[in-house]
Amino acid sequence: MFKYKGYAGNILQVDLTTAKIKIIPLEENLAEKYLGGNGFGSRLLWEKVPPTVDPLSPDNLFILATGPLGGTLIPNSGRVEAIARSPLTNIYGDSNAGGFLGPELKFAGYDMIVFQGRASQPVYLYIEDNLVEIRDASHLWGKDTIETEKALKAEMRDPDIKTACIGPAGENLVRYACIQVTPQRSLGRGGMGAVMGSKNLKAVVVRGTKGVAIAYPAEFYNLALELHRRLRANEIYPAVSKYGTPGIVSIMNMIGRFPTKNFQYGAYERADDINAETLHQKYFVKHLACYACPVACDKLFRVNEGTYQGLAGRSFEYEALNGFGANILNSDLAAILKANDMTDRLGLDNISASRAISFAMELWEKGLLTKKEVEGLDLSWGNMDTTFKLLEMITYRQGLGDLLAEGVKRAAARIGRGAEYYAMHVKGQEIAAQDGRAQQSMGLAHVTSNRGADHLKGFPTIDETGYPAEAERRYGKEYLPEMADPRSIKYKGFLVKDGEDFAAVVDSSGNCKSGGTFVLAEIYWEDMAKAIRYATGLDLDVPELKKIGERIYNLQRCYNILCGISRKDDTLPRRFLEEPSPSAAARGLVCRLEPMLEEYYYLRDWDAGTGYPTITKLKELGLEEAVERIGREKLIYSRQDIKTGQSE
Repeated sequence: MFKYKGYAGNILQVDLTTAKIKIIPLEENLAEKYLGGNGFGSRLLWEKVPPTVDPLSPDNLFILATGPLGGTLIPNSGRVEAIARSPLTNIYGDSNAGGFLGPELKFAGYDMIVFQGRASQPVYLYIEDNLVEIRDASHLWGKDTIETEKALKAEMRDPDIKTACIGPAGENLVRYACIQVTPQRSLGRGGMGAVMGSKNLKAVVVRGTKGVAIAYPAEFYNLALELHRRLRANEIYPAVSKYGTPGIVSIMNMIGRFPTKNFQYGAYERADDINAETLHQKYFVKHLACYACPVACDKLFRVNEGTYQGLAGRSFEYEALNGFGANILNSDLAAILKANDMTDRLGLDNISASRAISFAMELWEKGLLTKKEVEGLDLSWGNMDTTFKLLEMITYRQGLGDLLAEGVKRAAARIGRGAEYYAMHVKGQEIAAQDGRAQQSMGLAHVTSNRGADHLKGFPTIDETGYPAEAERRYGKEYLPEMADPRSIKYKGFLVKDGEDFAAVVDSSGNCKSGGTFVLAEIYWEDMAKAIRYATGLDLDVPELKKIGERIYNLQRCYNILCGISRKDDTLPRRFLEEPSPSAAARGLVCRLEPMLEEYYYLRDWDAGTGYPTITKLKELGLEEAVERIGREKLIYSRQDIKTGQSE
């Protein structure tokens, strides 16, 4: 019997090469130091996947992990985490999704599945409580994600199974292939779908009938009820609940943070044609929600007329509206819905896929791609026929699509001729729909994210729109007005560092960042500590929980250091640093990265020269082993030694 409640207490270890399955007891120390989900995966990657391992080889691990709040009454507790060495970036990789798979895995009695090896033919893993089997998936290979889930439900004769499956993009090892999770939620970033494809793993199917035990039921119930009430009373709850993430299109356009033409601009003159109000008016059917979610930011949309009549889908986000809208200069909203549907079905991360297409369109505009290289395609801005064609070509690695399937960093390196300047990525991962010139903290968050360019690790929402209420509630009046000013760089190192540590805990707990923790900013350190303590019985207070977040984030950084990452990689494309934004409230601004980065390194207790954690910080976090693996001679002892060069 596992010591702590809230956990299932079991890990499934699946060797796809030998087709052997083991159930391993969860270690108490792992829960105490790394909490769950993101933390569990980070620790296993550190221990089991050295930097010599090719991400698409059998030696890479593929991990699905839940957290101690997953499957409970705490609002937004439906998340699941996928972790592996990323085939897109060659460093630490993870992705997070909502829906119902994470809770179902807990209900089946497992905190984590760890896949290793490679099956000799396509397979899927079937889990029904204590029954765990590797089954043939040859009949599913080649099917898209919607077809795959439908076929599995028919095969199981159970409409309530939950799945994680890949489409043809994952099968063909597109480096940013995603995984679709019941119901149509995406483990999108970092190429986790390609890792599944490299293992001949088509799907994971889960059916669970067990519950989640709680250490202090009365206290936990009362806290959960309070948090649900607070979320519904939050001043921005009505807008977030009504529109979901598409609701920020108009605001981001106004502040110049709505990437247009591959980040040439930060505002789109036809943004009103693709904003949330237009989307809602034309195509909205009903609200949908993930497990235990009072916000219901997911929606069902249907096109009832025109070229795409009959198209219906859910999980349509801000990123898709930008990526297949302003990003490629397209204002046809129904066509954006079509592109989003294609990426979901084919199993493509729509952020990376749309950035790859806008990259190609800008290269065509600048004359850096030849007619021979584009094979007769018209890469003019806004050409949706070409966009749809390229999505297919990327998925099946045909022609130009084969090159773009490698991601913009690799594609630019192969093209040469100055193409690197137009590749909008950090550490190999394409930048999502935020512009660090308009929101300085987001520029910093992109470069310090451990999985490459990313808005969801530091997730600095406090200064996104310039409203001070959230900043004052979390940090106090003394940080105003700069903390809430998106154009100011003051306190932004602090904001991003705090966000990263908190996000590591949120992703490890099984909770959601788009619900109460970041977007509504209602649930913070004290609430999280209480929720985890009441659920598990872990003796946690806020300082200890913060230490867990720091430990997870520093361990991921240490893993990346082993993979060759240093301060030189903590930078943005030159466009953000040298080209002043021409758009809206950001007009004339560049991202002033260096001062923020200096503050960030100082607060992290990292060496500003190398970007490596100090020996003192690693020892404080119980990561002494990292000192030896990185090499004691490469590290300084503490910040005081930066000028003197002294070591331990």
